[in-house]
Amino acid sequence: MKLDQLRKSLVEPKHPDLYLNQSRNSDTRLKRSLGRLDLTLLGVGGVIGVGVFVLTGIAASKDAGPAVTLSFLLGGVIATLAAFIYAEFASHVPVTGSAYAYVSMAFGEFPAFLTGWALILTYAVGSVAVAIGWSGYVKSLFLGLDIPYLPEKLTRNPLDGGTVNLPAGLVLILILGLLMIGTRKSSSFNNLMVGVKIGIILLFLYLGSRHIQPVNWHPFFLHGGWGVLAGAMTIFFSYVGFDAVTTAAEEAHEPARDVPFGIIASLGISTFLYMAVSLVLTGMVPSSALNNPAPVAHALLDVGVGFGKTLVTVGALVGLTSVLLVLLFAQSRILVMMARDGLMPRIMYRVNPRFRTPVFTLAILMVFVSLPAMLFPIGALARLTSAGTLLSFILVALALLRFRKLHPPKPGAFRCPWVPWLPLISIGLDLLLIGSVPKTTLLLLLGWLGVGILFYVLGKKGLFPAPSLGEDEPET
Repeated sequence: MKLDQLRKSLVEPKHPDLYLNQSRNSDTRLKRSLGRLDLTLLGVGGVIGVGVFVLTGIAASKDAGPAVTLSFLLGGVIATLAAFIYAEFASHVPVTGSAYAYVSMAFGEFPAFLTGWALILTYAVGSVAVAIGWSGYVKSLFLGLDIPYLPEKLTRNPLDGGTVNLPAGLVLILILGLLMIGTRKSSSFNNLMVGVKIGIILLFLYLGSRHIQPVNWHPFFLHGGWGVLAGAMTIFFSYVGFDAVTTAAEEAHEPARDVPFGIIASLGISTFLYMAVSLVLTGMVPSSALNNPAPVAHALLDVGVGFGKTLVTVGALVGLTSVLLVLLFAQSRILVMMARDGLMPRIMYRVNPRFRTPVFTLAILMVFVSLPAMLFPIGALARLTSAGTLLSFILVALALLRFRKLHPPKPGAFRCPWVPWLPLISIGLDLLLIGSVPKTTLLLLLGWLGVGILFYVLGKKGLFPAPSLGEDEPET
């Protein structure tokens, strides 16, 4: 009997109706409050941020040179291929959980758990790294305006000679608190932030385009094709945020149409803006001069646009704040779905009856992301976010190939084009990027998955019972 149960965990797919029924239960049902524009801006909010204000300079100066524009194009293509695959799943089975739920419906519980476990690492490390960057920009803004700021020991973690990075922890707590009071309110806040940062990016493009010197684009391929590939791996973390659109499928008004639109539109807008910023940036100053924490602001200073530094710093803060909002939103929804399946403590799948949000999950996240952000220099682990995401992309692409055989596409739902060739090409490009990751990063990822297996075993011992759904309630 035990061997039979193990076989089911490893290879028996879960039926989509199971997740659809869970999404309608009164204890676990999330509120449908997001439209097509909300979903598109949710994706843009998660993608546009750290790539523009931090990673563009790192990839240009250390990896690709002016060809970093092609690194963003390659990253956008790889993310878009994955997006078509995600869009079919989200359209057919509009539930929260994203890659975790999709793999579960194709391969069963254990592979799905490993997918969700990898995404937990991706979102947690990503949120901590972005929060630390946010803290640095706040400090830069205050000092640039000659406004008294916190003592140095309260803005640095102990390993960097301080006591605690207080701003990094506080911004995570505040955003998680906002997510507690409702998806509609947090979505409106995200829409406002996205509008502000796109406006500032367009202002930078206007100001920067007037100071382009074509000589800075030569040589364009500073380190050849491998430099472009290395740059793509460096900046790929920027594209992680589109996955948040699929985690919001259960909260969309018309998920079959709106979620695919939101995924693809947000990636198209984000890729265009990334390429435009990187092209203008490397045309303004030599790529070797971009190796600093605020490349866009410093480039404006270098060409004599002093007031632009303050504007870009404000834009960076807005951009990084919206990225944090989207990353934490997505992580909480994946944890909710895993808890529904009995793979996380059962309190994590319950929603507040007033706000219809998973307040207990968000409260747990407050502890597990704010403390590391205040105490550790997690920025060095940022490549883990890319590696974990690429692993989930590969598993979801494989899942679509099997899911198509188990459940033919529904009439009117979105269908991924060119199956099986598009998923296979997506897998090949994902493996190409993973192959450029340092061995240390891969070992850390494997170590995290090993910890996850132990956690899974505890869950199977009955420590995390799945919810008893009872009778379904109509959706409101």
